[in-house]
Amino acid sequence: MTDSPSPPETVLKVEDLKVHFPVTAGVVVRRQAGTVKAVDGVSFTVRRGETLGLVGESGCGKSTTGLAVLRMLDITSGKVEFEGEDITRHDRARMRPIRRKMQMVYQDPYGSLNPRMKVADIVGEPLVVHGLADDGPRYRARVADLLSMVGLLPDMAERYPHEFSGGQRQRIGIARAMALEPSLLICDEPVSALDVSIQAQVVNLFMELQDRLGLTYIFIAHDLSVVRHISDRIAVMYLGRIVEVATRDQLYKDPLHPYTQALLAAVPIADPELEAERGQQIITGEIPSALRPPPGCRFHTRCPRAMDACRSVDPPMRDKGGGRAVACHLYD
Repeated sequence: MTDSPSPPETVLKVEDLKVHFPVTAGVVVRRQAGTVKAVDGVSFTVRRGETLGLVGESGCGKSTTGLAVLRMLDITSGKVEFEGEDITRHDRARMRPIRRKMQMVYQDPYGSLNPRMKVADIVGEPLVVHGLADDGPRYRARVADLLSMVGLLPDMAERYPHEFSGGQRQRIGIARAMALEPSLLICDEPVSALDVSIQAQVVNLFMELQDRLGLTYIFIAHDLSVVRHISDRIAVMYLGRIVEVATRDQLYKDPLHPYTQALLAAVPIADPELEAERGQQIITGEIPSALRPPPGCRFHTRCPRAMDACRSVDPPMRDKGGGRAVACHLYD
């Protein structure tokens, strides 16, 4: 009898991922008038058991990246490798067994649950779809276990979503995502619609589940304080590109990219004296359109430290050692 191979360290590897959407014009004869480059050359890895935070302003391509990794959106080009298997061109039939291992927790706890279904049916539906609900007693026992896992009472299974608060609904969404025992969970702004006091409870729940089950997370958010609390590494996105990757401590102690510096400068400090002493760094201007991104560095139109090279040469991602990388001409 041979020993089974140990699981690979890298759960997810994304290389030069691009997701472009055609823009059409015309009434009688439809023609392509342009292309929205929602995700335009994103590369990263996620190791087993870690949390990669994905941050940036609204519209930068964070959620599109998550959906593309799950193959819920068509990939224009690039490569997505999950647990050593290239899934970039898998059809629906080949993706079916893989989807059991990759699940998503959505942003809106009010819109992501079917209001006409009881909680038992919502949480147990993945079991039915994948043929894992053999009989009534086992099905009900599994649903009760999942609800208990996320801090809800088993007798809540017979209620409808409108009978729950926002935080409770998000717990139901997490229970549904956990039904198939996934190894990778993509969390798309899972606490942004919740009250601040409830946000902490849900984030702590994610961390408890990770410790108990060895889960791997991609945690998408725009709230840098939440990302700091849960992430091991953080990737900063701007207009379809990743501009900096670093460990949590590296990023918050010494951000390299001007965009990362501006994002962190916008996070308020609880101490009013320290907040008053801190210099403000405001990003001026509007985010350029993904339909017509600027040449060179995409941040140069808003960057206070932009140079001539930034306006014409697209900076490559440069390894700065210690597990961090940055795409900026300041570090050429």
